[in-house]
This record gives sequence, structure tokens and C-alpha cells, in this order.
Amino acid sequence: MQHLARRRNPVISILFRFSKQAAPAMPSSALPAHRDVHPRARPLLDRLDALGIPATTATHPAAFTVAEAQAHRGAIAGAHAKNLFVKDKKGRLFLVTALEEARLDLKKLHEAIGAQGRVSFASAEQLMAHLGVEPGSVTPFAVMNDAAGAVTLIVQKALMDAALLNFHPLTNTATTTIAAADFLRFLDAAGHTPRIVALPEAPETPPESLS
Repeated sequence: MQHLARRRNPVISILFRFSKQAAPAMPSSALPAHRDVHPRARPLLDRLDALGIPATTATHPAAFTVAEAQAHRGAIAGAHAKNLFVKDKKGRLFLVTALEEARLDLKKLHEAIGAQGRVSFASAEQLMAHLGVEPGSVTPFAVMNDAAGAVTLIVQKALMDAALLNFHPLTNTATTTIAAADFLRFLDAAGHTPRIVALPEAPETPPESLS
């Protein structure tokens, strides 16, 4: 990704800094060995293989919530994510990817991602039309299906501090682990440079008094 450093673009410079972090070694067998995965995952895994990006994929029962994902996936190293597919008042679409434990403040989210007014959730029809996935299977990998570039990808900076990242591979019946630097390589190849920003989190709710 040395060509990115020559563009002098502030956002690209951030990506280049992230990409230079040492990527954890992934087993060489990870490249061809994506076995027993749902057919919906195959285009992504084939794309990773074509790019020479190592990844490991673990299958599990379908997970529609963070709690279900935690219960089904078992112990998988690295940071795990949740994703919000939202739109602003002008109809612009955003895919927000954050740590699964992040308590995002939806009332302030628009300020961090550059949206016009408060955001609301986009429809399942928009999700399928632009990202090619169903609710429950939302993942930043799905930007590979957004050939028109209609979706802006927002990635929480705290998530990118992890060496290994975990996302659904276009289906919620599996989890794919990828090095953070390789994730950026994938996004660059997909033509979706992410905006890596700090996202507002809601304050903790104080416990009720027992008096």
C-alpha cells in the first residue's frame, strides 16, 4: 500500500499508518481452507483468496444478535464487531462498524460520521439492494457488493486498535477472522476507503437507589 502514502490525503494517511502495523501471522493453510461454509460466504472468501489475504472462518449456528453471536461462536481471538446500517435526513447511507461492546450514542452519532441530522435505520430492502445481505448478516465485508459506492463505511477507531478483527462473511452462520492491516487491504481493493473515527458512546446508566 505504499502508493497510498504518496497521495498526501489525510484520510489515506491514517489508513497507511494502520496498515503498517505488524499483522499477526495467519496459518498458510487458512487461504484455501474455508470448508463447510454457507454458499453466501463463498464470494467473499474467494475474493480474499484472490487478493492473497489470509483469513480463518469458523462456522456456527445463525446469530441474529450480539448475545447470540457470543454464545454460538465460542472462543475466537481478536476484536468482535457489531454493525449499524443507517441513513440520514438526505437519504445518504452509512454502514457503521464498531466494537460489539460499544454503547453507541445514536443521538450524537450523526455528528461523528458527517450525516445530515440524526440518523435512522435503513430498510431491509435498502440493505439487500446496496450490500447484498440480509438483516442479521450485516458486515463491512459487504461493501464489496456496493459497486455504485452508495454506502459510506464508518469504522470505529477503537476497533482498529486490535490486531485481529472478526466479522460475519456475508452470512450470520460463520465468523471470519482477518488481520486489521489485511482488512484495510480488502477495503482498498473493494474501492471503499473507510472513515476511521472515534464514535460517541452513551453514558452508563447509574443504578437505582434501593432507599
